[in-house]
Amino acid sequence: MPRPASARDRVLTAYEDLLIESGERGATLDAVAARAGVSKGGLLYHFGSKDALVEGFIARLMDLTEEDIDIMLAAPEGVVDYIIRTSVNEGTAFDRALIAAARLAQTADPRAGVALASIHDRWLDVVTQVVGDATVARAIVLISDGLYYNSALMGMGATEPNDPTDERLDRLLEVIARLGAASRP
Repeated sequence: MPRPASARDRVLTAYEDLLIESGERGATLDAVAARAGVSKGGLLYHFGSKDALVEGFIARLMDLTEEDIDIMLAAPEGVVDYIIRTSVNEGTAFDRALIAAARLAQTADPRAGVALASIHDRWLDVVTQVVGDATVARAIVLISDGLYYNSALMGMGATEPNDPTDERLDRLLEVIARLGAASRP
């Protein structure tokens, strides 16, 4: 049986949920404490200020990023296959943290923007190491970004149905392979 989430984790999850649902303005310390089921004093015990809460959230996002990079590097079908096939919002902890960070970045919080740029750079570095061509790697990461963006919009007024079927992704990966082959002398 899994251990119940710690108060600190519940606070971070509540903050993330509120960022997704209401944006930064709705993620007040009072709202976060209420959502987490802790007193405001309990929240402040773990995060002494709103800035400390943001820092804790970003640290958690970066930990999730490193876990994702480790999984990517160990993926049986390879890094490119992994990054394309996981470029769909499936509501994982990492997906939710990315979306919450994007909401936070929309308020011009420079820490969130820096964290998102750092994540993008990490993905680009890993893909570049694998494909050996920085331009092809950038194209792959941009394709991944586009897939994720489109899947994240589903349910938010997007008109095209979300269809990340294996067959469609297989065809996309074939195109990416041709792109890589075309870049070789």
